[in-house]
Amino acid sequence: MADSTILVVEDEMAIRDMIGMSLERAGFRWLAAGSVEEARVLLADNAPDLILLDWMLPNTSGLDFARQLRRDSGSCDLPVIMLTARDAEEDMVRGLEGGVDDYLTKPFSTRELVARIKAVLRRTGGNNEAPLTIGPLTLEPSSHRVCAGKEKIVLGPTEYRLLQFFMQHPERVFAREQLLDRVWGRNVYIDDRTVDVHIRRLRKALEPHQAAGLIQTVRGAGYRFSVQV
Repeated sequence: MADSTILVVEDEMAIRDMIGMSLERAGFRWLAAGSVEEARVLLADNAPDLILLDWMLPNTSGLDFARQLRRDSGSCDLPVIMLTARDAEEDMVRGLEGGVDDYLTKPFSTRELVARIKAVLRRTGGNNEAPLTIGPLTLEPSSHRVCAGKEKIVLGPTEYRLLQFFMQHPERVFAREQLLDRVWGRNVYIDDRTVDVHIRRLRKALEPHQAAGLIQTVRGAGYRFSVQV
């Protein structure tokens, strides 16, 4: 996690520089972009480990950019934290459904920002575990790939971690609070409805491969991954 590179996409220079100084103190390298156009140029020549993305940007919004990143196979698993003054629940849901991994409302403390970055990087770190195969799905942690037969399934980083956790614990029922704790981490303070948003996105990705039904809702209890009806 040390020496990770963070791309900060923020059009207000004062906020951008404040974030950059906080990242440096925490041991991160950082790149600065004031617009989506500048961010695309930096992404073409660099490989950041995470993007801090302001919602309100000139010409193209941060939310639209996040959606573009998720559609691109080269950036579909790049972690994104949205920074915004929008604090309404519907805005948070739009951001999460747009593909961001976490959502931080302004004003925020630099300590919380750094903690959120470290938590997301921990969750998105790779490992060398053996492939998992259940039903039609195969998940390969070493290459970060998910397939149904020979067809590759493109997932965002949060959906990937959620599916990996489910496949590591088949047939068990997990409450939303348990999933938040095990998938998002103990020190991440987000609403448990976040789980529902990502479950919907995971099911949508699995649906073309006839695998959405593996993620089962257990009324009054939570969610279960099962090949049994």
